[in-house]
Amino acid sequence: MVRRPRVVRRADLHASVSDPAAASMNFLNEVAGRFPDAVSLAAGRPYDGFYTAHDIDRFLAVYRGHLAERGLSAAQIDRTLLQYGRTNGVIGDLIARMLATDEGIEVPSDAVMVTAGCQEAMIIALRGLCSGPDDVVLAVEPCYVGFTGAARILDIDVVPVPEAPDGLDPEAVVRVAAEVRASGRRPRALYVVPNFANPSGVSMPVPARKRLLEAAREADLLILEDDPYGLFGLDDEPRPTLKALDSDHSVIYLGSFAKSVFPGARVGFLVADQPVVDAAHHRTLLADELSTVKSMLTVNTSPIAQAVVGGMLIDSEFSLRTANRGKVEHYRTNLRTLLESLSREFGDDPRMRWNAPEGGFFAVLDVPFEADEELLEVSARDYGVLWTPMSYFYGSGGGECAIRLSCSVLEPSQVEEGVRRLGKLVRDRAS
Repeated sequence: MVRRPRVVRRADLHASVSDPAAASMNFLNEVAGRFPDAVSLAAGRPYDGFYTAHDIDRFLAVYRGHLAERGLSAAQIDRTLLQYGRTNGVIGDLIARMLATDEGIEVPSDAVMVTAGCQEAMIIALRGLCSGPDDVVLAVEPCYVGFTGAARILDIDVVPVPEAPDGLDPEAVVRVAAEVRASGRRPRALYVVPNFANPSGVSMPVPARKRLLEAAREADLLILEDDPYGLFGLDDEPRPTLKALDSDHSVIYLGSFAKSVFPGARVGFLVADQPVVDAAHHRTLLADELSTVKSMLTVNTSPIAQAVVGGMLIDSEFSLRTANRGKVEHYRTNLRTLLESLSREFGDDPRMRWNAPEGGFFAVLDVPFEADEELLEVSARDYGVLWTPMSYFYGSGGGECAIRLSCSVLEPSQVEEGVRRLGKLVRDRAS
């Protein structure tokens, strides 16, 4: 007897399976696959030219040498790299030295948890902080879809705080947190990207950062600070992280080596130096408490991948800023090229507006028509250029007439060509 295959009803699956933001990103990837010759002003990944597979061997050898200098035998080195390791990671001390060197962040190595990319760090922090159905998190909007998607997987509501032209408004944070409490829910944390945010490219001025820390204390919030783009400013002006300004352990810092080393390593980290006190007044660090979540999620982060990143940190004398000088110049050139190309293409059209980020990978262009998936398909097929609808980054409406432009993965000449093609699309659609 031939049995029919068992059918699973979509309606019975968790809501995250049908996450509209994830579906939108899948659509973007599908369009890019069907039109491979289109210039992608959508992809936010790093430039391919910075990496070779030989880097893996080189950094791995550096880290093995480091372990040998610490007195480990050949068998112990092999065990460190090839066996299950410490849940919170084996390079926390190296990351702590890097944070002190580059950012002025002074934390004990035990406060560092090494994660399988920053995405895992977000999930661990959210799961650990939100303990009941009435716990919610606040997040700047427009918001990186990876964070809202992580919250959706965990059934945690994200309450938006509208982004101001110069970043998150601290007073808006206080107001939204009060509104959440008045509704009977408990706001636990605030997610923010202070430096060159994805998708908007916006940065917070230093006075606003200091005021945000005060606002978090007033609202009894922890801050989840995500900083994947902080190295890549258009200038060398210091932009202190919230964690560097954090005097009372209000900030959990989320970090990634995807842009500063290479994405394939899949190594991120979180810094959670908040003291945790139990009923018997025993004190631990939040990073230690969160290790239970990680142990049930991924057991531990690949020691081999950690070794590659650790070797890079040792090789650069614990300075990502030193190691990334060439990348910084490339991304600066590309962002300047993008902004100059927008000015050249749209400078005479009063209907067109765009922002001018101080660094990072992204800028936002406002257009006089709806920039939806249907138009994106037309853009890829008929004009040979890809971009990202800003509506992807809003939870309940917004960004319908705006697009995110990314310049990270291209050569400068490709950025110019992409904007030229985009200009033709805009003129045809707006005429």
